[in-house]
Amino acid sequence: MPGSHSYDVIVIGLGSMGGAAANALAERGANVLGLETYRPGHDQGSAHGGSRIIRQSYFEDSAYVPLLFSSYTGFRKLEEESGRDLMRLCGGIYIGHPESKTFAGSHAAALEHGLEHEVLTAAQIRKRFPTMDPQDEAMGLYEANAGYVRPEETVRANAEVAARKGAELHFEEPVRWWSANGDGVTVRTDVGNYRAARLVITPGAWAPELLAGMRLPLSVERMVFHWFAPDFDAVPYPAWNQEHHPVYVEQTCENLQIYGFPMTDGPQGGFKLGFFREGIPTTANTIDRSIQPAENARMQARARELFPHLSGELVQAKTCLYTVTPDEHFVIGLHPEHPQVSVACGFSGHGFKFVPVVGEILADLALNGDTAHPIELFDPQRSSLQG
Repeated sequence: MPGSHSYDVIVIGLGSMGGAAANALAERGANVLGLETYRPGHDQGSAHGGSRIIRQSYFEDSAYVPLLFSSYTGFRKLEEESGRDLMRLCGGIYIGHPESKTFAGSHAAALEHGLEHEVLTAAQIRKRFPTMDPQDEAMGLYEANAGYVRPEETVRANAEVAARKGAELHFEEPVRWWSANGDGVTVRTDVGNYRAARLVITPGAWAPELLAGMRLPLSVERMVFHWFAPDFDAVPYPAWNQEHHPVYVEQTCENLQIYGFPMTDGPQGGFKLGFFREGIPTTANTIDRSIQPAENARMQARARELFPHLSGELVQAKTCLYTVTPDEHFVIGLHPEHPQVSVACGFSGHGFKFVPVVGEILADLALNGDTAHPIELFDPQRSSLQG
């Protein structure tokens, strides 16, 4: 019964990061309780939609690259432990004008960390990838060691493996309140109260509510993914699928940045893409899940600037939640007022590729109070997060 049993660590939120943390903690022998509002692989947060990009030539900041090395290893380990197909390396290309963050930042990260890559002109991009018609001034950085991961499958895999290692996981049991008292913590759900020595909070889009005391300047945004049907008469299907097509990010001459994936689910599955950071402010509990025709038309018009033959019907569209920090870097660290509490949030739309290594970091913080992984960029008390 709640209250009659005390745990080493409680994890609030068993989505992408929390599930990985529960897995890592259980592997280290900790007595772990995980609490989650929904079922594994649900579509109410930020870890659904069938695919997420994974890449190493990281234009956001080259400081992320060492974490990505660890994350790739972690995804392969999770595949082995779960028997699930999680990561597919189909290559990635990052396109922009020569001085753009998308291209120049990717190139700088590749050079700094010695990553294998190719630099392609617009003409070379057109020749290699006949689906694409970039602007003449565009350049592309191509890396073979990029691709996509399956978010729902990853969340389910972490839950299965964590439970197998001894974690106690409670789904469909939302957390109503938590407190840090003395050297421990108390967590309340509708079932009752639970006690532990340490607490890990991975709240996703619910961070403004569950971490209200930290006063983090987080913006929860409604994003939309779209899947469109290509014109296979103009460019046959094989050119669009994961055997021949990379994941991609493109922003050239101040147009809106888009990103997306090859066709991963057959010729009827659609070609998936979306805007990056073009969301509407919302909350996790009030998001409008309906998608308007004007949104679909705007997305397709922008997509056809790069993919002129993406001219078919909309196959599907889905909403997703981003939780964004002002500098678009993550928040990972110890709670500034309660050192027995570790937090991870604000992944700003580019966090899923880090799931395994964030799980390891959170296990380090919960059990040791620090980590050897480089996380200075994500300090909850950094100046860009202060009012």
